[in-house]
Amino acid sequence: MKKVLMPLIMVALLALLPWVGVTWGKLDYLFGVVIPFASVTILLLGIIVRMADWLRRPVPFRIPTTCGQEKSLDWIKNDPLESPSNGFQAAMRVLLEVFLFRSLFRNTKAELHGGPSLAYGSHKWLWLGGLAFHWSLLVVVLRHARFFFNEVPMPFQLLETMDGFLDVTVPTLYLSGIVALAAATFLVLRRLQDEKVRIISLPTDYFPLFLIGAIVTAGLSMRYVAKVNIMPVKALTLSLTDFSFTAPDPIGALFYVHLFLVCVLFVYFPFSKLMHMGGIFLSPTRNLPNNSRAKRHVNPWNPDIKFRTYAEYEDDYREKMKKAGLPVEKQ
Repeated sequence: MKKVLMPLIMVALLALLPWVGVTWGKLDYLFGVVIPFASVTILLLGIIVRMADWLRRPVPFRIPTTCGQEKSLDWIKNDPLESPSNGFQAAMRVLLEVFLFRSLFRNTKAELHGGPSLAYGSHKWLWLGGLAFHWSLLVVVLRHARFFFNEVPMPFQLLETMDGFLDVTVPTLYLSGIVALAAATFLVLRRLQDEKVRIISLPTDYFPLFLIGAIVTAGLSMRYVAKVNIMPVKALTLSLTDFSFTAPDPIGALFYVHLFLVCVLFVYFPFSKLMHMGGIFLSPTRNLPNNSRAKRHVNPWNPDIKFRTYAEYEDDYREKMKKAGLPVEKQ
């Protein structure tokens, strides 16, 4: 349980820092202006460095899947998603992976039943939990875009209306926040409940889940429990958008807890497994068409080799070959 408690305690301590700093240290400017600017800078530079490092790595060969490779055989139907033969089909495979988690949908689990009998079964709950987690977080992020505009664009207004269509509470209950917290809880409990997953899980697997869960919990608390005045929050976000370094108006310690945890996530993001968000687009098993039989791919790191023809070889060793009694083409 050490690898579970350590990241949980770390997230709790991180949440405690802005609470103490703002409540007793009056460090509103530090947590409201300095740290957000620094975290966004680290986030952008980190993503650029990681993506540039991946982009400069040559991938001249294709990594085909084991099925659907019958493009060259007219009498067998090939699978354009399993084994795309052109860039458009490869792009469709990447988009299905990004938006619908196609490979996770087909994932199976193996369990022992009745002793040594190994049985394979569907694992759709993991796919559903992962899909709900990522999509709800996307909706939450897009919904927060209203704080960065004086007049909220129509697409964000429509998204906010759809997210709160139940309208069963005051203020409006947004489903994305509830689903995100429930999905994060499900993913943590799955790691704890499944013995095989629990053994291979690391503290770095739990930390982002706890951190995102704390961010969502703080946001829900601000909206439904210890309600925070929205106007100074929007004034602060607009000033940050305009690169203004003016001191923020008093808001409340809970808001700075929420903001600081978001900043921690920004700093953590480029150096963690969360960078799979960008790496999925550069994965050679996803973004490359399987056209090895239609096009020759040469490794760019191979050294230039000077090939010697037989005629050149014979010119150099003709006399020695004659003395050894070996046949030559030219006398």
